[in-house]
Amino acid sequence: MPEKDKIKIIESFKDKRVMVIGDAMLDAYWVGKANRLSPEAPVPVLSVSEKTFKPGGAANVALNIKHLHAIPYLFTIVGNDDAGQKLINILRDEQINIEGCIIIKNRISTVKTRIISHSQHILRIDEEQTNELSEKEKTVIKQKILKGIDTIKPHAIIFEDYDKGVLSEDLIKSVIHKANALKIPIAVDPKYKNFWHYQQVTLFKPNLRELCDATETNIQAKNIDSVINGDKALRKKLKNSIALITLSEHGVYISDNKNNYRLPAHSRNITDVSGAGDTVISVAALCLAAKTNIYDLAYLANLAGGLVCEKSGVVPITAQQLIQEITHK
Repeated sequence: MPEKDKIKIIESFKDKRVMVIGDAMLDAYWVGKANRLSPEAPVPVLSVSEKTFKPGGAANVALNIKHLHAIPYLFTIVGNDDAGQKLINILRDEQINIEGCIIIKNRISTVKTRIISHSQHILRIDEEQTNELSEKEKTVIKQKILKGIDTIKPHAIIFEDYDKGVLSEDLIKSVIHKANALKIPIAVDPKYKNFWHYQQVTLFKPNLRELCDATETNIQAKNIDSVINGDKALRKKLKNSIALITLSEHGVYISDNKNNYRLPAHSRNITDVSGAGDTVISVAALCLAAKTNIYDLAYLANLAGGLVCEKSGVVPITAQQLIQEITHK
């Protein structure tokens, strides 16, 4: 694909409306130096010099969509607590539409705190509540999302599933049914609990481990026949139009009903893989909205996912960064 055509696709992302549905979280970073052991136990003592907070999960997907010059609409839940308010404030500051963010009483917001010393990630602390919502809460969020589809008229919908309780089988099926009827493309970044509930979506993006666990097969990333067989097992049950399987350092594999391609990973100085999947699904969904072919979709998503791995922490990739990467190659 000529350089100018790749850039044209990225420019076509501008003002595309994307609904992001799923588990949002707050990513916290405690950065400092650990130069001694505690006298109380054989563990390092971190002298904290900086604390930062960023949107994570579905909120990070919405942030990626925004920085790619499209328009995100986030539908999620947060707890009625300090972390939830902090996340809402960050999203407001980023000018992300949060009318679909529902505050749930008596539920804690998901927070992932990463402890970093001398640029090394030494510990992660998770605070979360992963049980399902009440039937009343499920009804409220489902009605808000279905109404949002009518009012927003999105060019694409993303399910960002982290198994934290936002997404239920009924919600997933209801949204898919309505979106398919309206011919709105759906991109899914799955986890384990709802893996097989995403029937007949446009694009399904598991990573290799998720695919192996769900299909109970041992798929080898280096063996293309093994990956193809895993894709066939997936497609047989889900009847998805496109499979985008991320293979970590081995790149990505993509297929539809006619073609399949394996694209190698670009040579990178890997700093942190956090958030790479969020970036990949964001670019993939915008390519669906722009009606690109599957090879170009995989190329741009793979390129963006690699770029984010060169950065520390969960950060979005901008349209300008993606264009610069293309023009420098």
